[in-house]
Amino acid sequence: MDQNTDQNISFELQQLFQKQKQAFTENSYPSLEQRRQQLKSLQQMILQNKTEINVAINHDFSNRSHSETEMFEVMTSVFGIKYALKNLKKWMRPSKRHIGILFQPATGYVLYQPVGVVGIVVPWNYPLFLAIGPLCQALAAGNRVMLKMSESTPEFSALFKQLITQAFPEDLVCVVNGDAEVAQQFTQLPFNHILFTGASEVGKHVMRAAANNLTPVTLELGGKSPALVLADANIRESARRIAFGKAMNAGQTCVAPDYVLIPAQLQTQFIEEYSNAIQEFFPKLVDNPDYTAIINERQLNRLNRYLEDAAAKNATIKIITDASSGRRLAHYVLSNVTDDMQVMQNEIFGPLLPIVTYQQLDEAIDYINQRPRPLALYYFGYNKHDQQKVLMQTHSGGVCLNETLMHVGQEDLPFGGAGTSGMGNYHGHEGFVTFSHAKAVFDRPKFSLMRLFYPPYGTFIQKLILKLFIR
Repeated sequence: MDQNTDQNISFELQQLFQKQKQAFTENSYPSLEQRRQQLKSLQQMILQNKTEINVAINHDFSNRSHSETEMFEVMTSVFGIKYALKNLKKWMRPSKRHIGILFQPATGYVLYQPVGVVGIVVPWNYPLFLAIGPLCQALAAGNRVMLKMSESTPEFSALFKQLITQAFPEDLVCVVNGDAEVAQQFTQLPFNHILFTGASEVGKHVMRAAANNLTPVTLELGGKSPALVLADANIRESARRIAFGKAMNAGQTCVAPDYVLIPAQLQTQFIEEYSNAIQEFFPKLVDNPDYTAIINERQLNRLNRYLEDAAAKNATIKIITDASSGRRLAHYVLSNVTDDMQVMQNEIFGPLLPIVTYQQLDEAIDYINQRPRPLALYYFGYNKHDQQKVLMQTHSGGVCLNETLMHVGQEDLPFGGAGTSGMGNYHGHEGFVTFSHAKAVFDRPKFSLMRLFYPPYGTFIQKLILKLFIR
């Protein structure tokens, strides 16, 4: 860190970082049993406090579906920890590698070594799951961890700090709370790795700050994830699955289907089936505990501006649920949308679903490829040739075929973005590797044939070897 940067970081943050750095120096390769115990403590922390966690998140949202928190924050977090516990011994095992014939006798392997102190910046939309996931994998890899929680979820952030403080020593895991200025200071620390989840524009600032320390970064950003419906799809079932992906957390999910691409002749049927699905999920909006609210007034106002802008530019807007109440924003379908509308230029992150029509599959593929690479792509249809065509000719962080969101919940699949939707990935083994240094090790026994290659050059043996192997 240069002197100016050092002055910009609070003394408290520097103390926390130095404490963890020193602790890592004293134990730079925690044993399998130490790591397992840390993961068990993390799991126990969640299970013993799941009611308090649910209440805190609900309060921050003004209403967050308790079932969604249980299933998609608590349960998925516990699944990730259990998967790491089951596979950690295998992950830590050195990976044997091939040694070329000219370098024999020797062995080679990769040793996965902890990187050091990891910084994790947690967003507000899934504050437990998006903290526990990377924390679990960073601990599994043997690191020390500092987490910066979101200021948009103050009650949960305070609770999480309290729980982490009770479960772990400060030099192993600690939580930092505060506003955007604190977050900026946090990312200026000389971490050995930073994982940031959030908006693309903020991700750019994180990357700039990390560059000053040459800190590697994993960026989990967002984007406009398309749901591509083909003519051979089951429209009713496709609409229900897209509705589920859009309705979860009121659309405040980084991999929520952002808009639908569908053959023009199927648009009317799709809108009808989608509307039926949403109405079945949420027969009423007011006083419905399953209907999650928008996180705050700023986000609610942003979404309302998208609706006003689309209406002013002649989009057809259909309200599906009851009228909005407080921060519970109604679900809308928007058709006849154009590229100059704000709703088609920005990630929506809310319960608004634009519909874009196409005639031929190539047209839909071109539409996707002319835009920034999304975090997810959802394909609906059963023609294997068309599936492969879309998989091979489009770029996205991940793909679901005939489903939405579910790839994120698979611990044995990497999760990450592509292009402006992120870089690097984590979850499961990929998360372990992300938070590890893959150290190449070449091990030579006492006897070595390499002396045949020592100077002076031009010996008969050297010429013979060159003749045999360069051809």
